[in-house]
Amino acid sequence: MVSEEQIQQWADEAETGYDVEEMKRRRRGRPGRGAEPMQVVAVRLTAEELAAVDAIAEREHISRSEAIRRALAGSAA
Repeated sequence: MVSEEQIQQWADEAETGYDVEEMKRRRRGRPGRGAEPMQVVAVRLTAEELAAVDAIAEREHISRSEAIRRALAGSAA
C-alpha cells in the first residue's frame, strides 16, 4: 500500500519539476551486454529441456538466459 505521505511527496516533487539531465544520467535497468541493442527471442522448450537448462543454470550459478546464451555460443563455435 502507498501511504498518503508518499503520494504527497510524489505530488510535491512533480510540482517543483524534475532535473532532466539528472534523470538521463541514472540509467536504470539492466546493464547492457555490448554496443548493439539486444533482442528478446521466444523459444519453446519441453519440460525436460527446461529442467536441463535450469539444472545447468543452478549448477553454474547463472541465470537461465545466460545458460541458454552459453549453450548457443558453444554450439555455434
